Amino acid sequence: MTQRTALLALEDGTVFVGHAFGARAEAAGEVVFNTSMTGYQEVLTDPSYHGQIVAMTYPLIGNYGVTGEDAESCRSWVEGFVVREVARRHSNWRAEGDLDAYLREAGIPGIAGIDTRALTRHVRTAGAMKAVLSTTDTDPASVVAKARAAPGLVGRDLVRDVTSREPWPWQPETAPPDGPLVALLDYGVKLNILRCLREVGCRVLVMPASATAEEIADRRPDGLMLSNGPGDPAAVPYAVETLRSLIQNPPGGSPVPIFGICMGHQILGQALGGTTVKLKFGHHGANHPAKDLATGQVAITVQNHGFCVDIDSLPAGEVELTHLNLNDQTLEGLRHRRLPMFSVQFHPEASPGPHDAHYLFRRFRDLMERGAHA
Repeated sequence: MTQRTALLALEDGTVFVGHAFGARAEAAGEVVFNTSMTGYQEVLTDPSYHGQIVAMTYPLIGNYGVTGEDAESCRSWVEGFVVREVARRHSNWRAEGDLDAYLREAGIPGIAGIDTRALTRHVRTAGAMKAVLSTTDTDPASVVAKARAAPGLVGRDLVRDVTSREPWPWQPETAPPDGPLVALLDYGVKLNILRCLREVGCRVLVMPASATAEEIADRRPDGLMLSNGPGDPAAVPYAVETLRSLIQNPPGGSPVPIFGICMGHQILGQALGGTTVKLKFGHHGANHPAKDLATGQVAITVQNHGFCVDIDSLPAGEVELTHLNLNDQTLEGLRHRRLPMFSVQFHPEASPGPHDAHYLFRRFRDLMERGAHA
């Protein structure tokens, strides 16, 4: 079968030529690289990747196929997918199909056969940038021009695209009847966050990112979970203001435990007085070391973010730093010194990746239990 040509063009004029797979389409986004060896379907279905073209650094992708059990949301969210080699045959007893057909059905273009190591080195040097992946336009100058004209991530509210439209309970038929009620503010939640909350005995009500403080307070939650999500955290001031209002005027008059993950961490940081900054090429993958400053222990963590909370912007008298990224010393976790709230930049729910940080869900449950017996 004749292979179709595909182009990946970056806004700085760099062009990679490969062969097309997936959908016959064209997509624009910020190009980033992911260092995970497995878990490509979880990456594809993670709403945090909305607005991004993802390049996998592991050279062979698609070898174990795809299955609905590995999806982290109801659809795929990446704009385009870049691999060194896409497996022609998959082999896994769980597989329900192959990656090529999966991307075609999702309408996502892919490019294979390029030097992903060269692409990764270029992004690490020049920084993440706007790009276009095209399996329909083979004119390099044309595709570069489209990349330069594409919108970037800075200043874009992508949370509105991925959040729930209405409140909904997570599997109410299996919820523990006496478990604490967690109101999860959905900025682009991964399903495994919901599963992890259930594993520690919580009932979960998913609420839209646009929910007001009054609507959340009316639900009388025992705790608030702030989920992951895509785009620029500074572009969702409505979420920050809602959280700030809940902190200053907590439901029932007493502080409600809060746990933030990734985008949720960034929103909590802003609500507590901090600001966020764009990272040069972000952190994406399942092998990032994060140090717990209280214990000295290092967890290998899953990460997916292009922005972070500026350490120097946080009010030192109120906020304590809890975790640091050992690769670049950026902020990976914080907690309030007086109020029962904490957050981490990494993904303790994993999926894919190591489970080193699953204990944080139990910590959240313990905070809610102490509040109930205060």
